[in-house]
Amino acid sequence: MTEAILWYVVFVFSCTLHEAAHAWAALKGGDQTAYLGGQVSLNPMPHIQREPFGMVLIPLVTILTMGWPIGFASAPYDPEWGWRYPKKAGWMAAAGPAVNFMVVVLVGVLFMIGLKQGFFQIPEVVKTEAIVSSTGSEMAQKLTMMFSMLFTLNLVLGTFNLLPLPPLDGASMLALFMSPAQFRKISTMLRHPQMGLMGMLLAWIIFPKLFGPIFSYSLMLIYQW
Repeated sequence: MTEAILWYVVFVFSCTLHEAAHAWAALKGGDQTAYLGGQVSLNPMPHIQREPFGMVLIPLVTILTMGWPIGFASAPYDPEWGWRYPKKAGWMAAAGPAVNFMVVVLVGVLFMIGLKQGFFQIPEVVKTEAIVSSTGSEMAQKLTMMFSMLFTLNLVLGTFNLLPLPPLDGASMLALFMSPAQFRKISTMLRHPQMGLMGMLLAWIIFPKLFGPIFSYSLMLIYQW
């Protein structure tokens, strides 16, 4: 039960960071929609109130049945603003994965230093919730588990959302590599509901093959530093 609680806490924290980053970037780009909805905040409640199904029900069910949280959240924005300023909307989309990767780097550096100093050790069996193990007290072991979950889940969120498939952030980030006119030509097609369904199906097929090598390489960097 402790592990399930930690998974959920880490999930809510990571999704809140992701969506708050979207909302903050949109505000800086001139769209106040998410700000007025309370999403420019590290308080999880506005995000949970917007997506209770994706932030509460689905992750709790999947943690209890699969041992791993799956869910979703969202930050509102003005589509007219996104149409007028596709580059700004692209940076808004990039902000979510960027903050997830920042967490990955910070936790990874913590693990590297801890391994060098003897606070952590490489576990006999490496798991998503046990990237390193603590050499200290039971409380230290639980904190180490939580940081392992934080590393893994933010690596998942950042990588998954970079896929250039609708409705993921990577599709909106294509605007950063195109002229506004070019992106507008494809954006109408990308927003079609059927494209979103197809994009998610493709993402679930592609992601496991992509994430395995990325996760293994990340662990190699930590262990061999």
